[in-house]
Amino acid sequence: MSAQKSQDLPLWVQDRDEVIAQSKDAQWRYGVPPDYSESKAGLAEESKCCHLEGSLEAIVQNLVRTFEMEVSFKSNPQQWLSVVQDKFRMSSNGGSLYTAEDVYAFGTYNVFIGDVENYKASEETFESSGKLFRTAFPKGFLWEVLEVYSGPPNVTFKWRHWGTFNGPYKDYAPTGQTVEIVGMSLARVTDDLKILAVEHYFDNSEFLNKLTSGKKQAKDQQPGNACPFGSWLKRLKLR
Repeated sequence: MSAQKSQDLPLWVQDRDEVIAQSKDAQWRYGVPPDYSESKAGLAEESKCCHLEGSLEAIVQNLVRTFEMEVSFKSNPQQWLSVVQDKFRMSSNGGSLYTAEDVYAFGTYNVFIGDVENYKASEETFESSGKLFRTAFPKGFLWEVLEVYSGPPNVTFKWRHWGTFNGPYKDYAPTGQTVEIVGMSLARVTDDLKILAVEHYFDNSEFLNKLTSGKKQAKDQQPGNACPFGSWLKRLKLR
């Protein structure tokens, strides 16, 4: 698809940097829009797929990345372009249904993972969960679409979420290995490609087992208060 045809697509299925650039009146959680320049560099080096601009795979990938950006950084869910706010529902592995307001309040990690061994969403906040995974993956926790199996209105796709485990996870030492989740999602979308509902299915036990495979660190071996998350909030260099 040509660049002109790509620009004719709804804004929320274009590159998320374009969404950010055109969200001039958005209320940002941290006062300024996010900067994904480090993420783009990481994706260019580590992605397994290079989807043709305007392809169904690229459209789905852009939509999900826009959704993740809006959940994480737009503080008013009514300004989210990627979803139908009053109808949106999200679930993981057949669990509870969450509204747009729920996802904003709890954070995507907490809604995505829930209460399982080695991670208790009920004991984490939006901020603490972000700190936990940003510390474990200081170079970012990247995401891409691998395959799309069906198009609108019921979009079924396979995805990959990964990062290099270079920082501690809780009191577990980093291993330096690439840690990834591979899963499937089903998204119901409107005619103009806004998300009505999305169901995620994945095995998070293997992912969390890898994060707890390193030796436990003594308290005096763990990083001090100057964790990577503090500088990340200032720079907003994201996945």
